[in-house]
Amino acid sequence: MAKIGKRLKKAYEGIDRNALVALEEAVKAVKAGATAKFDETIEVSLNLGIDPRHADQQVRGVVALPNGTGKTVRVAVFARGDKAEEAKAAGADIVGAEDLMEQVQGGMLDFERCIASPDMMAVVGRLGKVLGPRNLMPNPKLGTVTPNVADAVKAAKGGEVQFRAEKNGIIHAGVGKASFSEEQLVENVRAFVKAIQAARPSGAKGTYMKRGAISSTMGPGVKIDLASALETA
Repeated sequence: MAKIGKRLKKAYEGIDRNALVALEEAVKAVKAGATAKFDETIEVSLNLGIDPRHADQQVRGVVALPNGTGKTVRVAVFARGDKAEEAKAAGADIVGAEDLMEQVQGGMLDFERCIASPDMMAVVGRLGKVLGPRNLMPNPKLGTVTPNVADAVKAAKGGEVQFRAEKNGIIHAGVGKASFSEEQLVENVRAFVKAIQAARPSGAKGTYMKRGAISSTMGPGVKIDLASALETA
């Protein structure tokens, strides 16, 4: 078992790793423990009572965080003509059609979000083996296949977070930065948890959200009392 470094050991002082902590107190503790020399990402992890191998137990969606993520997101858009110009005007970093497909096939993956106008899906579909494993494949359910490419670009740039449960039922996402205020982080975490709750699949039985925790990139994790995260502010 790896040894805990002095910095992390100090960060864990005063934290009961087995206790369930109200969201506001958990955020306060995680912010206090984020002492790295860079602006750490604040992350939320949830253990769900699902088996994503079954079609009726998959959890996937998107949520707009009220205070954004604090992260610069590079967006690629597959579009032609006026739609391409709209995407550029909205702030897309990379815009193209067949030329962009060829770049991606050649290994260019310098983006974190991929959006496509509906007429481009015949082209984008040829990139399934490249984009799919990286969760970059445009999807109508996530709003990334849309005729309103400008709105999709603005949403991606403005703090929209995509989520998808892994095969073991764990779902996680970055919900802000350590430099955010406690209030901003609480609002973002609450929005994220409520989005997961709303995305409960029809096949989920018993306890849906089993456990939750919040942590910073280099800091300690704190278990969240999920009931407090679902409260209306």
